Amino acid sequence: MITFKLCSALCWDSTAALLAPCSASRQRGSRGRVSAPGPLSLRMPARSNGVHSSPANHQPQGGTEGTGLSTSRTCSTQDGTSLELQRGVSLPGGEQRADRAFQGQGALARIVRLVLVLRDWANKSLHEEQQRPDPFLERFQGHELLTVPAGAADELEDEESEKLNKKRKWLFFVVDPSGDRYYHWLAVIAVPVLYNWCLLVARACFTDLQKTYLVLWLVLDYISDALYLGDTVIRLHTGFLEQGLLVKDLKKLRDNYIPTLQFKLDVLSIVPTDLAYVWLGLHCPELRFNRLLRFSRMFEFFDRTETRTSHPNIFRISNLVLYILVIIHWNACIYYAISKAIGFGEDSWVYPNVTEPEYGSLTREYVYCLYWSTLTLTTIGETPPPVRDEEYLFVIFDFLIGVLIFATIVGNVGSMISNMNATRAEFQARIDAVKHYMQFRKVSKDLETKVIKWFDYLWTNKKAVDEREVLKNLPDKLRAEIAINVHLETLKKVRIFQNCEAGLLVELVLKLRPQVFSPGDFVCRKGDIGKEMYIIKEGKLAVVGEDGTTQYALLTAGGCFGEISILNIKGSKMGNRRTANIISLGYSDLFCLSKEDLMEAVTEYPEAKRILEERGREILMKEGLLDESAAEESTEGKSVEERLDRVASSLDTLHARFGRLLTEYNDAQMKLKQRITALEARMRQEELEDFFSDSSDSLFEDEEKASSGGGMQ
Repeated sequence: MITFKLCSALCWDSTAALLAPCSASRQRGSRGRVSAPGPLSLRMPARSNGVHSSPANHQPQGGTEGTGLSTSRTCSTQDGTSLELQRGVSLPGGEQRADRAFQGQGALARIVRLVLVLRDWANKSLHEEQQRPDPFLERFQGHELLTVPAGAADELEDEESEKLNKKRKWLFFVVDPSGDRYYHWLAVIAVPVLYNWCLLVARACFTDLQKTYLVLWLVLDYISDALYLGDTVIRLHTGFLEQGLLVKDLKKLRDNYIPTLQFKLDVLSIVPTDLAYVWLGLHCPELRFNRLLRFSRMFEFFDRTETRTSHPNIFRISNLVLYILVIIHWNACIYYAISKAIGFGEDSWVYPNVTEPEYGSLTREYVYCLYWSTLTLTTIGETPPPVRDEEYLFVIFDFLIGVLIFATIVGNVGSMISNMNATRAEFQARIDAVKHYMQFRKVSKDLETKVIKWFDYLWTNKKAVDEREVLKNLPDKLRAEIAINVHLETLKKVRIFQNCEAGLLVELVLKLRPQVFSPGDFVCRKGDIGKEMYIIKEGKLAVVGEDGTTQYALLTAGGCFGEISILNIKGSKMGNRRTANIISLGYSDLFCLSKEDLMEAVTEYPEAKRILEERGREILMKEGLLDESAAEESTEGKSVEERLDRVASSLDTLHARFGRLLTEYNDAQMKLKQRITALEARMRQEELEDFFSDSSDSLFEDEEKASSGGGMQ
């Protein structure tokens, strides 16, 4: 692609010269102004002959002719451009037309437009040559969203709208925390964090370091401050997942980030404490110690790198070494600060007197302190004993940290080494178990050697890993995608997978089991009962005769065999037995698919089953192992079986409907009983109310009669 760009750039000038006479000839072709034929010449005349090539002098005539290269021709397609080139070369009289085309004020503008045309043509051709995804793999993946190119006018409008949107919405971007851009930003922000953690303490303790490179420190400090501010903005626009979707609402993003402790630490880390330089002077880098509070970004970068890298164990060891070096560095700086506070050369424990030439240089000061810190924290000793109480306390504290560091180093490094060799140790344990068994059972030396060579082949070719065990924690969808990508080249060569449905391919891929055969191993023998079919991933196998040496056919990667004996093809004279002897010529890597797994997969895909059966019938017919009469009878029997299956399915449907109706009847009967019970209860209550009301009325009447009788007396 790069070579094509360079060649097209080198050919621009000559092609522009060829295209210019073509444009002039098209303008003058209707007037018959064609000179005698001759070779094309690109010479520029010394004086103008009065014919100018500016657009003003080339107006269209009768609406059929246009200018030499109008604006509409600038956006011509690749085919149109190549046609113009061919016409420019084939027309005669090119020398005179070239002279006229390159005269006048518009010649330079025309050349520029030609260059633009050729550039567009080259870009389109390069765009068409871009590699497309594999069509076989594309069928089993989700459809990607494709942007449909619009017309030229629409593109201009889209560009203008995009510019306006960028001006208005540049503050409304949202960063995906799982994307590459976020990870790259973490790599950028980790640099100033590590810079502050390593050099701020060194500049605060070693005054010569601060004074010697003051301008450099000021520049680096304020660059890191700018990155800190940018990181705060990035955090405010970092999305998070809610119900599995990335939240892009800025208000929600702010509400999610501002209440956290990390926001408070980030704000404290960008407080401009170095404004105190105005009163305390420029040689006080300890004022910037609040910049150390953004350490979480560096740890986040390390965590994501450990997840992304292909060599996590090496990264863990490097990360551990970095932590230890930072601790030793800080301890060296603190030792130098304590020595400066007590006084250089006051006793044997502190740093020697800096007035001595041997210990006065900045390099010697730092190297000596780093050496002392390393000896102390690694608990090696051989350092001058402390004299003062504060020196004893500091050494005790250092020894405690050293013990923790030593334990951390031993534990982590041991764990990393064991993890790095876990696969080898597990594989070696399997080999040792097999060797022990063969020795215990007194297996022959030849067979023992063959088994050991088989194990060696597995380990050398990195085939000792059990793929099912490694991928067992992934869902079926991801496992199928990984298997299809890993074994894509093999699956594309298998004929039965060429037009099969995506669901069937996924099911079959998940059921494939890898097997490796040694040289001379019989994969299957004629007459054996077939229980598996095989797909060749790598290696060569041969179809041999009964003697095991006569070869009839050669099978290579992508071939499959063994499906005839597991399909139970009607009319086959061999039944479910193997029809040929197949031997492995070298080490062969095969995929094995059992009969139960295949039948389970093709049950829901009758088209794929039909293709397999047709292929099996073709092979049987070629070998004369198919009884056509039995096949026809099986077809008739199959039709009867299909009718019986339909009747059975109809009965099942009727049974299901009857069960549903019975359930509905029982529910309706239950509701009716509940209603009757409720009505009976309500009637009893009304009867009781009527009874009590009648009795109360009779009592009231008796009382009235009694009262009226007493009054009369």
